[in-house]
This record gives sequence, C-alpha cells and structure tokens, in this order.
Amino acid sequence: MHLTTEFFPKLRVALAAAALSASLDAQDHFNPKGLEPSSFTVEIQQRLRESLPFEDERDFEESRRGFIAEPDSKEILGARGNTVWDMGRYDFLLNGGNYDSIHPSLQRQATLNMNFGLYEVVPDFIYQVRGFDLSNMTLIKGESGWIIFDVLLNTETASAALSLANQYLGERPVQAVVYSHSHADHYGGILGVIEEQEVLAGNLQIIAPIGFMQEAISENVYAGNAMGRRARLQYGGGIPSSPFGQVDSAIGKALATGSRGLVAPTLIITEGYEEHVIDGVRIVFQNTPGTEAPAEMNAWFPEQKVFWAAENISATVHNIYTLRGALVRDALEWSKQINQALYRFGREAEVMISSHNWPRWGNERIQEVMRAQRDAYANLNNQVLHLANQGVTINEIHNEYQVPPSLQRQWNVRQYHGSEFHNSRAVINRYLGYWDGNPATLAPLSPQDSAPLFVEMMGGAGPIMERAQTLFDLGQYRLAMEILNKLIYAEPLNQQGKDLLAAVFEQLGYQYESASMRNVFLASAQELRNGAVRGGNRRGIGPSQARAMTISQWWDAIGTRVDSSQADGLEFTINLITPDTNENFVIEMSGATLSNIEGFLSTDADVSVTMNRSDLELVMMGQASIDSQLQAGLGSVEGNREVLIQLDSVLVEFNAGFEVLPGTTL
Repeated sequence: MHLTTEFFPKLRVALAAAALSASLDAQDHFNPKGLEPSSFTVEIQQRLRESLPFEDERDFEESRRGFIAEPDSKEILGARGNTVWDMGRYDFLLNGGNYDSIHPSLQRQATLNMNFGLYEVVPDFIYQVRGFDLSNMTLIKGESGWIIFDVLLNTETASAALSLANQYLGERPVQAVVYSHSHADHYGGILGVIEEQEVLAGNLQIIAPIGFMQEAISENVYAGNAMGRRARLQYGGGIPSSPFGQVDSAIGKALATGSRGLVAPTLIITEGYEEHVIDGVRIVFQNTPGTEAPAEMNAWFPEQKVFWAAENISATVHNIYTLRGALVRDALEWSKQINQALYRFGREAEVMISSHNWPRWGNERIQEVMRAQRDAYANLNNQVLHLANQGVTINEIHNEYQVPPSLQRQWNVRQYHGSEFHNSRAVINRYLGYWDGNPATLAPLSPQDSAPLFVEMMGGAGPIMERAQTLFDLGQYRLAMEILNKLIYAEPLNQQGKDLLAAVFEQLGYQYESASMRNVFLASAQELRNGAVRGGNRRGIGPSQARAMTISQWWDAIGTRVDSSQADGLEFTINLITPDTNENFVIEMSGATLSNIEGFLSTDADVSVTMNRSDLELVMMGQASIDSQLQAGLGSVEGNREVLIQLDSVLVEFNAGFEVLPGTTL
C-alpha cells in the first residue's frame, strides 16, 4: 500500500515542525527536505566536545609548519574550462564555529585537512603540495631535478601542484617518479608531471613496488564500474560540500574530477628492503605487501633521517574494508609492517611524511604515532578474533568490539576513514568469511523477496510508518532504519517511506565520526529524496592505462562483461597474434565463460586475428571493436569472422549509475 500525505499526516507535520525549528543555518541546507540535527544528535555532539582531548593541538602546529604559499585561486580548471577541484567550497570550516551536524572529532579532522598549498618539510630537500586532491604530492630535491613521490589522482591537479612548486622553488626537471602503491590517487596524475615519451626514451624512472601493475589494473578495471558507483557514496560525490553534507574524506578533502593516466614502472622494487641512489639521493625502499594496498612500499632516507610512510601511517585509522569495495586487508600484517618500520627506521627518524594528511617532526613524536598506529591495527585484529573465538559473529561484532580508551585518546587513531563498524566485520570476513554459522543466513532471500513478507506481518505500511516515526522522535534511529529499510524494499515507490528513511540516514550521518560512513549515509539520504542520477556507461580505459595493461588483463576484464545467459551454448576459439610485441593468445568461449591464455596458439581455432598491439589499444579503450579495426585495414583475419560478431553480441556495457537503494532510479 502506498501512502499519501492525506492518509498519513503525522509524517508531514513532524517533518515540517523539525524544519521550522531549525536555526538560521538550516536555511542553507542543500535539500529542501533536509533537517537540522535533532535534539538527540545535538546532545551527543555536546558530550563529545566535553570528553575528547581538544587541548592537544599538536596536529594543528604540525599541519601548518613549513607553509610557503598557496595559489592565487582555490579552483583548478580542466582543458575545457571545467572545474576539477575547488578547495574554496570548504571555507565554512574556517569560520571557527561548531556545527552540530558534524561529529566534533570529524570537524576537527576536516579543519586540519584544509591544508592548501606548498609546504617545506625538510629545508632545501623535501617539499609537499597539499590540498590539491585527496592525496599529497611530495617533491624530493635531487642533484639535478625532482624526485616526486605520488602524483595525485588527476592530470590537472598534478600539473597545478608541480607548477606551484616550480614557481616558488625554481623550475627543475622531473628525474624520477615513485608510485607508493597501487591506488589511483597515487598514480593517476602521472601525465600532469611527465611526458610518457620521456619514460619510453629512458630519460626518467618510474619506481613502484612489486605487483603494482597487476593490482592497479585488477582493482580499477575488473570491478571498476561497481567500485566507481560505490565510491560516489563513500566520498560523498552526490552531495554538496556543506555543514549538512560532505565535509571531508578523512585522509584528504575529496576526489578531484579530472582526467587520469597510468605509465608502467621502469624499476620494480622486488626485495623486502632494497636500496637505490636516485638522482644522487640514497633511498631504502621497504616493501609492505598486504597492508593498505596489496602492493605498497615505504621509504627511508638514511642521510636525512626521514621516513616516508606511504599510506600505511596517516592521521587516522584506515580501512581494513573500504566501503567503495576492494580486497579485505590484513590488519595483523599491517601492524607488523609498521612495527618493522618502527624498529628499522623509526627509532632514528627525525621526520615522518606520508601520502596523506601532514608530517610529524621529532623522534619522540614519530615513535608515539607509529606505536599508536601499530597498536590500533593489532588490537583490531586480536580483539575481534578474541570475541569471534567466543562465538561473536560477523553480524554482531560491530556492536561488540570497542577501541580501548587509551587509543581513543590519541587523535591519530580515531575512526575518520575506517571505523570500528566496518573494520571489525572485515576482520571476521578475512578469517571466517561472510557466514555467521546460522543456517538461516546461509542461503538468504534477496531483500526485495523477503521484505514483502515482513511488511505484511507488520500490518502493512501504515503501522510501519507510525512505529518508525515514533522511533525517530525518540532518537532511536538504527531501529527506525531496520523497519523502514524493509518497507522501501517491499514498496520502492513509497516516497513517504523513503523520505522518513532519508531523515533517519541524515541524523546517523551527522553523528558518525567516520567521514566514509557520514558520506554514505548523507549521499544515500539524497538519493532517497531526489533519486539517483542514472546514466553513463562504464568508466573507459584511458590511452595511457591501455598501454600500461597487458593484453591478458584486458581479456580478463572482457570476461567480466560476458552475459552468461546469452553466451550459454556458444563455443568458439580465437587466436590472437600481435606482431609488434611478439605475443600469442588463445581466447576460448566455453561453458558460457570467456578464458584466455598467453603464449599459445590453437591448431583448430575458429578464427585467427593478427593485429599489432598498437592498433588493438583503440579496442582496449572501448573506442573500436576488433572487427571494425579489421574493416579499417588494421590487421588480418583467417577463418570465421562471424565469431567476432558473436563475441560482441554477448558483451554488456555496464551502467555507471546503477540503482543501489530501491526506487531511486531517475
């Protein structure tokens, strides 16, 4: 049953009353249906302001230290004049006021992340550009040019960051680039600081940890469409920056929206510890696989006593499970790698820098932060397993695990990025999987199949709305969420149900310390109220990324696009030869599944295609098909050409705006 406002006036009255009771600031809410923080939320925020250690202001001193300059504009523009980054949208955080719509600890972190501009870290040696993207660009002054650690997410922001450094420090050529790990915000801006031809000509090095290319491609291509959709929720891409909306992303402000590239490394760090001299600078690299990324590395500058922590140590507890989706990380191994770095480098270090947030100075301070980070990940792993071994399940652990008070008093291990809610569940998932041991949850119904029964048993939409409103009025938001979630799955068109659930999500978002959780709840509230923006195909593979990935990786990605229901019964074999790279591949369709193998050719292939890799790359970018390239005279074919048409016919183009919450598709 779908309710009208006339049928259920209580919701209309309650929402209107809440809106009218808002302070003047509530007029600035970006959504007409948006509400101010409830009295329950205000009370929670006030208690936090009184209990958290705000007297410790060392982070503010460290974040400001070494400031040189900021650019004339807070906007960074793309080639078409479009805005790819605007730091000015967060200026409301600088007015010194407290917002009850933001968890006080998160507001503190969001204010600290207002770093914007060029900073000196080590005089005449290390500099950082912060606030140009989610991550930092770190510039090392070598004998003849720059060694850049991490190049941001986008070409435009990376170019602007390097230009700012050259403007104030003197123009220097880029001699080497270091990718600390395989996440796009650390390599995507590569074409903003170098020309790819310079790498191909051997004029500069690109250095990365072992496994970098495989992980960079697998994480951002194989599940890239789903990850991109979920990232919009985690980073609040669908909501404005406002005290009622997106305020931070814990390790930086947000994701910039420009173009991205990828250039394959020329030097892979393969050993656990490996020393190199780069442009006259002695660097010891420490591989840390299985930590924040499957392929990641720290670095130590022994002569300057500087420790580069990559993204393994930042100003927050990180994600063991990231809400955008990725492989679950190993909290215990993460802790052990930090401990290795502490004992090998940390006891001597005088400066610690990382890919996000701000540096630390002084050995005592550095060891304090390293130990807290080590202990936070180890405690998470050990105590979750402590509880799991006593029968606490994956569906209970987030309500049972508590961060020890001694760690809660340390700002650098607060739950800004990861949270005890999703991180604790991730630990159990890593060791025990998603099943809680109850047969009733082993093969559950889909929500849209089970929800109608729940709604029926609860007497329909009317009693659910009545009860949910009462729970909302009592500040029992998670209970209200439980029953409203059932309602909207049973009745996706029930807009009043979606509006009340949005109001619930909104209050929970205001209350969460984790920027990731806040953004997910507030972005989801926006979609429930306004609908999700739909449309657009899957994220394409850019030219540099196409050149960087292997042909086998590309075929693996193609395999995820096969619609098995359409491909079942279809069988064929394709030989692919790329003369310019001297590679051979067999691609088979069998069992409604596409597989490929490198280094072989079939003696009874249905069709054999010979095409230079350079001509195949347009296909890899999604701008042509193999058949259209052949028609253009790029390559040759032997055998049944119709097989190529058959393959194209069973491939799905993913929609980047697929529905997450029911009834939100525009």
